[in-house]
Amino acid sequence: MKETQRLILKPLTYEQLIKYLRCDNSLETELQLNPSSRKVSTALKEAFEQTILPNVGDKSKNYLYSTLWTAISKTENMMVGDLCMIGEPNDHGEIEIGYGTYDEYKNKGFMTEMVGGIIEWAKNQTIVKSIIASTEKSNTASFRVLEKNGFIKIGETDSLLNWKLEIN
Repeated sequence: MKETQRLILKPLTYEQLIKYLRCDNSLETELQLNPSSRKVSTALKEAFEQTILPNVGDKSKNYLYSTLWTAISKTENMMVGDLCMIGEPNDHGEIEIGYGTYDEYKNKGFMTEMVGGIIEWAKNQTIVKSIIASTEKSNTASFRVLEKNGFIKIGETDSLLNWKLEIN
């Protein structure tokens, strides 16, 4: 767990991920949070089935690099967004992140703060040397989160911008 000024960043266990997927407020009840109306997109469901749950369930891996970290607003006592690392650091010490804010909490700075909190957490992981991320070119809010946290654009494809932050 990691705290920022307004957020508690909580990595979810395998059992908590199952509850997260249900969207029936069972996770919120377990975490003693206010109920939410969050939804899980088809793309996120697929990521859960294909990658997140198998990796978190693999006891030979450090689940912190594969699970969903949820952002909990301290003042509202509600989940406001999520961040996931896409596996353990590679041979170059890179981790890749993906993130999203729930619709009703967009444009309030929560994701900028959450990414900043994960950067601080990563600085204490000796094997992590840098963080990479990709954003849709059209998703200005998403790449502004990275820019505000010091990421540098390192390349692009037809539809994506690729970003990197050196931390160690």
